[in-house]
Amino acid sequence: MKYILKSILLFAFILFVNTSFVPEKENKNTTYISNCEFKGIKLKGRVKFVNSFEDIKIKYVKSFSDIDVKFVNSFPNDCGEWQIVNSSEDFKVKVVENFEDIKVKVVGGFSGTN
Repeated sequence: MKYILKSILLFAFILFVNTSFVPEKENKNTTYISNCEFKGIKLKGRVKFVNSFEDIKIKYVKSFSDIDVKFVNSFPNDCGEWQIVNSSEDFKVKVVENFEDIKVKVVGGFSGTN
């Protein structure tokens, strides 16, 4: 009986140790925006809208956005401030209706992540 109990405890300990240090797998359906970044791309700066070879796919929404974006004419230095350009962009964006990477709400002030 003691042998069975020790075996069960040893098995439980090994199982606990092996699963404690395994990193969580990224859920492909969840948007991860932290520190105003998405997959290493800072969500501020000069943006070029393209039809292909985009860095990020966005969908415009009126509520429940991942980030609030304010379009500016110069100095897009804060989170969510985007300046539309045709060249020398920081990142490229494609507007889609389905299968977006992030949801964007266009605002007049107070840009940033929610």
